[in-house]
Amino acid sequence: MTVARTWSVALVGVDGERVEVEADLSKQTPEFKIIGLPDKALGEAVQRVHNACANSGLPLPRRRLTVNLSPASLPKHGSGFDVAIAIASLATEVPMDAASVASTVHLGELGLDGRLRPIPGILPAVVAAERAGHRRVVVPHANRAEAELVAGVEVLGAVNLAQVAAWHGATVEVPDVEPVGAGADEPAAPEDLDLADVIGQREAVEALVTAAAGGHHLLMCGPPGAGKTMLARRLPGILPELDDRAALTAASIRSLSGVPVTVLSRTPPFEAPHHTMSVAALVGGGSRVVRPGAIARATEGILFLDEAGEFQGSALDALRQPLESGTITIHRASATAQFPARFQLVLATNPCPCGDYGIRGGTCTCAPAAIRRYLGRLSGPLLDRMDIELTLARVSVAQAGARHDSTTTAIARSRVAEARERAARRLAITPWRLNAHLPGGWLRDGPGAPPAMVRRPLDAALNRGALTLRGYDRVLRVAWTLADLDGSPQLSADHIGRALFLKKGIAL
Repeated sequence: MTVARTWSVALVGVDGERVEVEADLSKQTPEFKIIGLPDKALGEAVQRVHNACANSGLPLPRRRLTVNLSPASLPKHGSGFDVAIAIASLATEVPMDAASVASTVHLGELGLDGRLRPIPGILPAVVAAERAGHRRVVVPHANRAEAELVAGVEVLGAVNLAQVAAWHGATVEVPDVEPVGAGADEPAAPEDLDLADVIGQREAVEALVTAAAGGHHLLMCGPPGAGKTMLARRLPGILPELDDRAALTAASIRSLSGVPVTVLSRTPPFEAPHHTMSVAALVGGGSRVVRPGAIARATEGILFLDEAGEFQGSALDALRQPLESGTITIHRASATAQFPARFQLVLATNPCPCGDYGIRGGTCTCAPAAIRRYLGRLSGPLLDRMDIELTLARVSVAQAGARHDSTTTAIARSRVAEARERAARRLAITPWRLNAHLPGGWLRDGPGAPPAMVRRPLDAALNRGALTLRGYDRVLRVAWTLADLDGSPQLSADHIGRALFLKKGIAL
């Protein structure tokens, strides 16, 4: 066989496109060339493949060998094509089952000794292969558990190149060697945090439950020690478990980030980046391979920005487009990558740099210009995209020592689940399932739009400029969540008033 073909996958963002790897053996002059828009790391595959084949007892033919990665117009990055290139090259001269080689997708990096090294992004690559109709993939042994999360695909976890060639019918001695990366650490189990630990913040706990029930964005402003971080870190525990689609999406993002994935976690992800992070770390990017940032890693979960007033203003404003579209698109000279970005945003900030501005009993030492500059980092357009704006006060001695009926995580999770079930039944004939995802036109003019009498306080706030039209729609979304928590099939003036208070602190 002078021309051999097999398959691999190129990842652009979280999406994968299958790539046909074809090798052609021609003139007698020894040469090994890869074409099809490879990057520098992929161009270096020539030496890795050459040494891996020689050390596996499968030397490459000493003739001109050309490997084409098709489609040629698609940029290819990284070392994940090594195994496919090696197998296609060997199949031009070594007797192998051509049908087996041509129907299998090969993923993985080769070491110089022929062992297969794990690579990031195996899960989305296998998902792309399965959607393209392939039913068998070869992956490094260390990535096998991750690849097996995709149903309907036979996964072969290879230790070395000789083992892969033997599976395709080559006559070769398979050495007994230790797999690379076999001892990869499992991700740490999530902390067991209970909402009952929050004392003296009953209104804040209720607002947190409302945010969880409707998938709403939440801003908490208050002095240090008021419980903002404590509340935010307990939000994942009251959210429902992820379904299969959401769990697979979240796991694919973790895989692209290089995090070991062995099970489909049903717990919503929780991202809490430090306030010193750059815009690129938040949004994502990279000079060669585009990697997901904190925005994409929070998909199907929570993005918590503690000390939001300390973040760069440009980083915070980068959140505005993903909050509206649910996706983040990263443009680079060589490629454009798109990642999902459907998350709940939780912001926590102090009222000023020292934290005591406007606090009863506190003494603020900040200059007026410093306060304006600090709060000005939360721009008006960003605040307009927040559904709930909550002001917290410090817990008093009386509140801390008094008997109280704490809302536990189990109770809150049950309330959230019931509210989401009511919303799903109400929206059964629509493409949406969460109140936070409802478009404004449907809320105002759809079949469930509240009558004019019920909307009167909201219309008044809009007329006097206290709300924008976007804020108007967000109040309606929160109002529907409050109705679902109350078990009410219709909006009432009370729901509108409570939602308006949660958004702007405006009482009826």
